[in-house]
Amino acid sequence: MALCYPMAVGLNKGHKVTKNVGKPRHSRRRGRLIKHTKFVRDMIREVCGLAPYERRAMELLKVSKDKRALKFIKKRVGTHIHAKREREEGWEDDNQWYIHNYSNIG
Repeated sequence: MALCYPMAVGLNKGHKVTKNVGKPRHSRRRGRLIKHTKFVRDMIREVCGLAPYERRAMELLKVSKDKRALKFIKKRVGTHIHAKREREEGWEDDNQWYIHNYSNIG
């Protein structure tokens, strides 16, 4: 029996072997955003605009009611994590809209 180290007991006892590394499971990749999906979602958002609850949340964010907006979105979408993601997305959209409309005034 070939040993990893000169001792036959302990953590690294036994045969020297190479690790059997398999390829990662498909489920590990699940949920990752793909370029095509992002393109399609952005196109739909541009054509259809915001949902009514998203418009209300944007109004709450404009008057700095972040916590109230989070509670409102959470009630509509169901989960806290999804609501936080929606709120951050709305905040980014609001900032981009503001920069686009008011950046060249002066």
